[in-house]
Amino acid sequence: MRKVTVFGGSGFLGSHVADALSQAGFAVTIFDSRPYAHLGEGQRMVIGDIRCEADVEKAVHGAEAVYNFAGIADLREAHERPVDTVGINILGNCVLLEACAKAGVKRYVFASTIYVYSQAGSFYTASKKACESYIENYQRYRGLDYTILRYGSLYGSRSNDSNIVHRLIRQALTEGRMTYFGDGEETREYVHVDDAARFSVEILEPEFANQNLIIAGHQAIKVRELMEMISELLGGKIKLEFNAKDGGAPANTHYHQTPYSFTPKIGRRLIGRQYIDLGQGLLRLMDEASAEAQATKPRRRAARKRR
Repeated sequence: MRKVTVFGGSGFLGSHVADALSQAGFAVTIFDSRPYAHLGEGQRMVIGDIRCEADVEKAVHGAEAVYNFAGIADLREAHERPVDTVGINILGNCVLLEACAKAGVKRYVFASTIYVYSQAGSFYTASKKACESYIENYQRYRGLDYTILRYGSLYGSRSNDSNIVHRLIRQALTEGRMTYFGDGEETREYVHVDDAARFSVEILEPEFANQNLIIAGHQAIKVRELMEMISELLGGKIKLEFNAKDGGAPANTHYHQTPYSFTPKIGRRLIGRQYIDLGQGLLRLMDEASAEAQATKPRRRAARKRR
């Protein structure tokens, strides 16, 4: 059986890609700094640090392909922790590249972002641009083939409040309102994580070697329109609140209408013939968020009684 190692496989996107690889018949090793709660049949878990050469070399041994989803992915966290972002995102990526080149890995798949086209994104964007440059040079000088995946705005199951769609739905269900730190006119292309995971497996085909690919939604939608859609799906009684100043992300970390201001190596857009409709995807996420909210109610009541 063909072996694949997924670094950062305990995370939101990485876990879905690991499952999609297993479904496609690969023997999957998940490498992460924390355990994975949804480990599937035939999947192997390795706890380690991507910056540790010994840990990484063991994990990539015998792997045909290696995926890198590890690192600091939240824009605000990266903005507040620039040194850690360098250590985990850039140094960790380089340790992994070196191990893959030595082990003869056939394909290195890197989770980048459409923010590499933008001046926004602060130190998160800077780290992704640096990683892409190292990856391209490892192919040029070490012969390590790669595929760089520039993801758009993801949503779906296993997300948390660092994901804007999850946070809005959770807030709508529990508070009857949705708060967004911006004017709501920001445009995004939301892609369901299941579709993104499926595309992330399909790119192992030979035609996608040494390609930079964009995985994003099929249509642009304003954040305000997304919030209105969520409200309508919940009966139209959700209050929408916009705050462009207080409590939001640091200035200039998010792009407004388009990420395209800086142009690195051009990326091809990968479009599937089938995809999950945004409305259907939101309904699925609402079911999950509603179940989570119901599960936490007894604990909240017990906590109030103790007080």
